[in-house]
Amino acid sequence: MSMSLEELQMLADSIRNEVAKAIVGQEDLVEHLLIAMVSQGHVLLEGPPGTAKTFLAQTFATSLGLDYGRIQFTPDLLPGDILGSNLFNFQTSQFTLTRGPIFCELLLADEINRTPPKTQAALLEAMQERRVTLDGETHSLPDQFMVVATQNPIENQGVYPLPEAQLDRFLFKLLVPYPDEAQETKIVSSYAKHQGPVRPSELGVEAVADQTKLVSAGQALSHVTVSDDITQYVVRLVRATRDHSDLAVGASPRAAVMLANAARARAALQGRAYAIPDDVKALAISVLRHRLMLSPAAEIDGRDAETLVTELVENTEAPR
Repeated sequence: MSMSLEELQMLADSIRNEVAKAIVGQEDLVEHLLIAMVSQGHVLLEGPPGTAKTFLAQTFATSLGLDYGRIQFTPDLLPGDILGSNLFNFQTSQFTLTRGPIFCELLLADEINRTPPKTQAALLEAMQERRVTLDGETHSLPDQFMVVATQNPIENQGVYPLPEAQLDRFLFKLLVPYPDEAQETKIVSSYAKHQGPVRPSELGVEAVADQTKLVSAGQALSHVTVSDDITQYVVRLVRATRDHSDLAVGASPRAAVMLANAARARAALQGRAYAIPDDVKALAISVLRHRLMLSPAAEIDGRDAETLVTELVENTEAPR
């Protein structure tokens, strides 16, 4: 049974409060994580080391009460280290499946761009179809399966750019900034009291949701209407990326579907039973920035995807 929009708002407030016990600031990132959770999308967090990307994902998973797995991506990681493998049991003379860490409800893929493309590709089927194929046999993952991946900026040493097919499976790419001075002072004051690494539970973060509640939260989107005008607006915006002279590659139809679903989730979290153009505008950069490839001329001119998306939003007529 789906929860009402009021119940969804109360659940979201509870999750925000729990995350705030451990994470200073970053309200916009938490809001995007909530939207991804409700619309069953995956999230890529990018930022310099030490900006609490991993800790944010751990805190979010703790507050959701989900079974989460963590993979530290390294240059020597193999696909079997993620998916698992069929091992021969000499006692029973049969092969038995040893499940990898991907068999969980929320997967934290830490520093995903530090492993070669062959290993990165092991996530493709899981992210799109929520299943894993091993030796010709298909194994299902939970319906709510969600990947929260972190990566260092591409300028850092020892990183492999994610292939376009994998980037396209992420609903959002979120940039994690350095905190401002007041926030950084609060972080140092809070964490300097602890010796060694701190777990979210040690800061009082508790589970305020479970699998049943999250399924109901996703079903709450059925109460939200996306009008034909909004749908056409999303399609026009996405199609405009394919015709822009500064873009060598534009966004896919999957991007349009994800943007419409994310707009619906944002409306639901704000207690509205209908999506509005502002929902689309607020999420356009996060949904599109990682799906666009600049032309060589645009790169030479120092253009960036965020600026181009902002221009496209301004130049695409929105429904009244």
